[in-house]
Amino acid sequence: MKIQNSTRNDIEEIFRLYKIATDFQKTKFIVHWPEFERSLVETEIAENRQWKIVINGQIACVWAITFSDPQIWEERNNDPAIYIHRIATNPDFRGQNLVQKIVEWSKQYALANHKKFIRLDTVGDNPGLISYYTKCGFDFLGLSKLKNTEGLPAHYDNATVSLFQLGV
Repeated sequence: MKIQNSTRNDIEEIFRLYKIATDFQKTKFIVHWPEFERSLVETEIAENRQWKIVINGQIACVWAITFSDPQIWEERNNDPAIYIHRIATNPDFRGQNLVQKIVEWSKQYALANHKKFIRLDTVGDNPGLISYYTKCGFDFLGLSKLKNTEGLPAHYDNATVSLFQLGV
């Protein structure tokens, strides 16, 4: 297993995994991911903020990070943190605790970049995801109604989000 930055050559696979994740979300939840802009992923790749887990030469999982997320985290955005977004797992690798591997990687990445927190959010009040992320070590900080979603992906429009944080 290797964790490394995604490259432009991975874009089609990233979008395939997003589609699989979105199709799954549609069967379970009212809110699901929109179709993301290709330019969003291209920018993340260019800025080394799009990541992947590779197992036996295959992309097993992808996610993106940022060091700032003010529209979701508001005043807490001033804290030194990394923010994880859009974890999508290849169905061939489900059940291998890949989110836990992302958490362990994130701890080291956060420390190397002088950050004190790892944060993520999910749209809505989803007891299953709340339980899952707390099992992965995150503290559930509660629900937050977003005030300004201009420029955010469409699933954040008029949304309430569940906030999660892990100290490093």
